[in-house]
Amino acid sequence: MGLLFPTCTNSSKHAFYKAFIFASVRQKSLQINRISLQMRKMKVRIGKNVLNNGLGQVLNVVGMRTSLPVLSNVRLCAREGALELVTTNLDMGIRCTVAADVTEAGSIALPARRLASIAKALPEGTIELECSDDQAKLSCGCSKFRIMGMNDAEFPPLPMFEQTEALVVEQQQLRGWLRHVSFAQSEDENRYLLNGVLFAFKGGEEASDAEGSAGENTATELHVVATDGRRLSLMQQSMDVPQVLRGKSFILPSKAVGELEHLLQQSAPVKLYFNNRQVGFELELDENAQKSGLAQSIYLVSKQIEGTFPNYLQVLPKTTEHRVRLERALLLESIRRAALVSNLDNNTVKLTFNQNLLEVSASGADGEAHESIAVEYEADEKPVSITFNSKFLTDPLKALDEDTIFFEFKDEVSPGVIKTNDNFRCVVMPLRLG
Repeated sequence: MGLLFPTCTNSSKHAFYKAFIFASVRQKSLQINRISLQMRKMKVRIGKNVLNNGLGQVLNVVGMRTSLPVLSNVRLCAREGALELVTTNLDMGIRCTVAADVTEAGSIALPARRLASIAKALPEGTIELECSDDQAKLSCGCSKFRIMGMNDAEFPPLPMFEQTEALVVEQQQLRGWLRHVSFAQSEDENRYLLNGVLFAFKGGEEASDAEGSAGENTATELHVVATDGRRLSLMQQSMDVPQVLRGKSFILPSKAVGELEHLLQQSAPVKLYFNNRQVGFELELDENAQKSGLAQSIYLVSKQIEGTFPNYLQVLPKTTEHRVRLERALLLESIRRAALVSNLDNNTVKLTFNQNLLEVSASGADGEAHESIAVEYEADEKPVSITFNSKFLTDPLKALDEDTIFFEFKDEVSPGVIKTNDNFRCVVMPLRLG
């Protein structure tokens, strides 16, 4: 299989994996130290389901680095009728707030997974949480627990963003963009620039189209892109991009992409902020989330992947001579069935375009499979057969919701393109079998 991009290498690769550098950590830690001296006690009453719901929002970001024990904790901060939950692994950080009856304000760091296990096991009802020094007492009904925690003074604060202007979109819209492209992220750590999703804000500079020609300076749109070098997925969304974001871009790491897809469940807006190092997402809460005890908003912050993403516009085929309209679900199931007999080492299927007929076939040591799909296609002198990794075809088909897709191609050795009418394109390199 050919490569869309050459292998990415960088002498500073190890620097990319260093701990997440928080802005003004030293100064903020001193502030927290002074505050924590006054907040070593805490007394809270909170519903069991409310606490479990809040912990469920933050547990995925708990750090596992033994060299920094505080990262395995969740920071609890109670004030003014709410309990704030914060976790971080130095690559990502998350803050969630839940409603609580606060008798005495304070803060503490408690073992996150142990606290979650206890809260889940407690009987139904109201949990009384009382903290003094570095220990916490939990009681609910006849059940009582005491667990040791830590002074939260060393807990790294989450970075905030000085810019006041953010990109505001609906959560389901952002989740859809990520779902449409995230499957194409690379899992090869040697190509770390491709281990995430690119957000490129077009406008304020002369954008180039797929043919490389200069576009007008008035274009305002967002490109969301992922590639592993053998396939590339692109979502283009025309929108009013804030002036401060135009012409800028960032690469969101794959772990942050996965966490966002998990969190973006509300029918409410999300605000996106970023600077040269970090990206922040502030998720507003809809009525259903508020009924479950969540309050205010959920705030997720992540480091960026440092480096320059490959020029994805040059990868988009300049010409595709053939365009075939297909039923997405029918094509997906046909490829899945054919791949059942394909060799496991390359997982190949062959698409053969005949006059008004598409044949999906595969073969392996144990047998072969053939399926036919009626299509509108004007064949040339001979059929065109293209071999693909079946997974590279089924991944975008599973990610899409549309009933109808379009498959474009030029010849047997050129990339195939899966398109929709919704500004989605997935470029897939064919396999070249010896």
